[in-house]
Amino acid sequence: MKKLKFKITWPNKEKTYAYEGEDWFLAAKKAGLEIPSGCLTGSCGACEIDVNGETERPCICNIVNPKGIDLSVEFTSDPFWE
Repeated sequence: MKKLKFKITWPNKEKTYAYEGEDWFLAAKKAGLEIPSGCLTGSCGACEIDVNGETERPCICNIVNPKGIDLSVEFTSDPFWE
């Protein structure tokens, strides 16, 4: 089955394209961004991003887009990490 390419709009308004299963950190790097990270095991939540309104932890999941729609990413703000 052929993987579909879809568009991701990032917080800096850059737009990149990705395939389902790609790494979030590498996808962000293509957009000139760095996703904050902490433990890289999913425990601390430092890397949380909002993808189309749903919170994801990029350190423990790759890009998932079963509907094949454009994705919009926002960085989650946590006063503890600021």
